[in-house]
Amino acid sequence: MQYADSDQAQELAERARALMDEVVLPIERERSGGMTVSSGTVADLRQSAREYDVYAPQISEAYGGMGMSFRDALPVFEEAGRSLLGPVAMRVDAPDEGNMHLLELAGDEIQKETYLEPLVKGELKSGFSMTEPMQGAGSDPKMIRTTAEKDAAEGTTASRDGDEWVINGHKWWTTQGVEADVLFVLARTDPDAHPYEGCSLFIVPTDADGVEIVRDVPHMGGGPRGASHAEIRYENVRVPEEHLLGELNRGFTHAQERLGPARLTHCMRFSGMAQRALEIAKAYTSEREGFGSTLSEKQSLRYRIADAETRLHVARTAIRDAADRIDAGDEARIPVSMCKVFTANVTQDAIDLAVQCCGANGIGKDLPLADFYESVRQFRIVDGADEVHRRVIARDAFEDVAREELEPLTRFGDPNGRSGGSTDTH
Repeated sequence: MQYADSDQAQELAERARALMDEVVLPIERERSGGMTVSSGTVADLRQSAREYDVYAPQISEAYGGMGMSFRDALPVFEEAGRSLLGPVAMRVDAPDEGNMHLLELAGDEIQKETYLEPLVKGELKSGFSMTEPMQGAGSDPKMIRTTAEKDAAEGTTASRDGDEWVINGHKWWTTQGVEADVLFVLARTDPDAHPYEGCSLFIVPTDADGVEIVRDVPHMGGGPRGASHAEIRYENVRVPEEHLLGELNRGFTHAQERLGPARLTHCMRFSGMAQRALEIAKAYTSEREGFGSTLSEKQSLRYRIADAETRLHVARTAIRDAADRIDAGDEARIPVSMCKVFTANVTQDAIDLAVQCCGANGIGKDLPLADFYESVRQFRIVDGADEVHRRVIARDAFEDVAREELEPLTRFGDPNGRSGGSTDTH
């Protein structure tokens, strides 16, 4: 399928596909099913990405990336998504990719030198510590448990203590939190303001006193990298004033600046995963025979593949439209929400179909489909559950209702005022 990608984006995508076909996929296929990759393998993959000139295309050259626009980097994310090893190879892997974007947007030069450059190089790992256990912030971030009091018994607090900030709180589902070297923590800094106006972001090293990595929350998936989702407690964690990220009380604004593009990069990666799943399904059904013909000759199966291809094309087209809007400076909140909820469901359905097409080989781990299946289900929850995005879309859809469309209707007790007359027989 052809898209209106720029020449530069197409050239970048060709190099990314070459890296995937010549390096990443062979390494993936050599692994035993369910085996995690070593840090040495990750380092080798990243070196290969540098050699193919596709490493961190979305980051400015000043900080170790390639300086590509968000839109032009899009095809690389899609290519990377064809394998769970692809994003980590090209340094477009969540959550670091979103956190690097956040630092580039909101960080000062010292913060960028201290954290962004090592993150781009792969010398650090990071986590975005925003979500809290019940009844804290989750799909409704306004529920963040916050106070401005230093010694609050519970909740997430941040208060000045001299030239330091003291953070207390309880977070969980911080992706890569167990492995992280640094955490980006959202905490309430003005208890009298609406949460959207009274929270701030802080850079917190995981080795700071009072940071307790409680556990890796047992979860579905993880794939060959075994990514964690950490529960974390912050107890009187002190960080200097210089660790405030961005503007005071503008934490939600900065978080949205991170989450909007990050939702779309999730869509890019997972659409690549869906495409690979369908490629595997088509290859398998073209070879597997049953009941007198190959499975690919069964009409009902062909139609299901056709429907999956169609919906994936629509998703990839919508993603490009939203990326164009972001490049033009638009927040594109509604298009991004539409992409997020639609692509998540399209991808899940495509991978589920691929598993079904491959039968026992679909649920086995000689092929990557089982890992894809475990990974994709989280996509409908992370960075905003389907229901949250549908709420955003619906709210926008009902903002300006065209009530004049109902003027011809007859209502009870109010006879229709339109005059009778001849019947139009045209």
